[in-house]
Amino acid sequence: MTNIENYLNQFNNFDIRQTHDARYVDQKCTPDIVCFIADCILNTSCATKTFTINDLWDERFFIDNCRVIFGKPSPADPSARNEYNKVLCQPLKLLAYAHVLTVKKDDRTLYFSVADVEMLEYISVKERNAYNFMFKFFGKVISDSGLMRIFDEYKKNCSSDPKSAKAEIYAKYHRFISANTPSRSKTDVDRIFHKVFNLFAYNNMLPGSNGKILDWYDLMYNRVNWRDKDKKQKALTRQQAVAAEIEQINQDFYIEYQVNKAIRKVRDKQGTISEVHDDLANGVATEVHHIFPKAEFPELASYFENLILLTSSQHRQKAHPKSNFHLIDKEYQLICLMAKSRTVEDYINKYGETFYSKKSFLLVVNKGTSSNTLQESDSFNSIRRYIHDYYNQV
Repeated sequence: MTNIENYLNQFNNFDIRQTHDARYVDQKCTPDIVCFIADCILNTSCATKTFTINDLWDERFFIDNCRVIFGKPSPADPSARNEYNKVLCQPLKLLAYAHVLTVKKDDRTLYFSVADVEMLEYISVKERNAYNFMFKFFGKVISDSGLMRIFDEYKKNCSSDPKSAKAEIYAKYHRFISANTPSRSKTDVDRIFHKVFNLFAYNNMLPGSNGKILDWYDLMYNRVNWRDKDKKQKALTRQQAVAAEIEQINQDFYIEYQVNKAIRKVRDKQGTISEVHDDLANGVATEVHHIFPKAEFPELASYFENLILLTSSQHRQKAHPKSNFHLIDKEYQLICLMAKSRTVEDYINKYGETFYSKKSFLLVVNKGTSSNTLQESDSFNSIRRYIHDYYNQV
């Protein structure tokens, strides 16, 4: 049983038949938005006080980063209030429903506070963590509400007739919600159910709400696909080209936010001691280095497993000789990879895959060495042997 399951099993009030409340999810509750809102709470004064939606709205961290995430007007713009209200309110309500936050209503104002900082930190670390939490949380609500059978039926029937199977599960879910909550509109219920249904479909490699097998990016509000980022679009009208350019700018800003967030998280996690123990390791480690450079491997730029904490001397003298950040010392790249493998292994052994993951480290190494040699079944010693052999080829 996972830590998330242990956490959720503390609570016995997720049965919609008893709560008459199906707002455990809403249209804006995607893994990237939930992850971002958790990150905002923890990086503002809201982490240690009772706060309202407006309090979080006014925080500098939210103001500086929300345009990057959502590609919408600045929250300082009065006309943007309706744009952001749902984006803030719905994920906060999800976190409160799951008891990660507490919520109280006074008159028409909702007051939130952090109830479980450890789980909130887990959700904030990366979108994959937010997805893991949401999938388990939705599953808990569905199971406690006696609805798991309709998902099992969809899983059984969708291979022969996916369109009918989808229509059936949506109809049954709407009937259940109509019978147990004030919600009656099929359109609204369907829009909200998409979020639950698609996570289930993605996890089981089944057709989602669009009738197709879902990609990871289909689950997100920001559908940034690293693999397609540099592909040029052809045969666009001028209006389409302008719209595409704006979309690309928003995606670039979003990617930069993810990279900066990853650097911040690794620095916070590793403290002040360099991960590489060599003759330049003395002193406070303050600089986070991309083992495989961001310019050459943009798809790896926000992976914690590709980031390593070094002292300034290590970073500027060894990783990048003579502080030339366009140069990478291959021998030191090997040393950094070896050190990172030990950091990842030690962390997983102590805390599980709550921050670093073996799968992500393997992805970094395979991508960085242009290989698919390494598999999850390989031990860390085998991984280090492969890295050593790769960098010492004749």
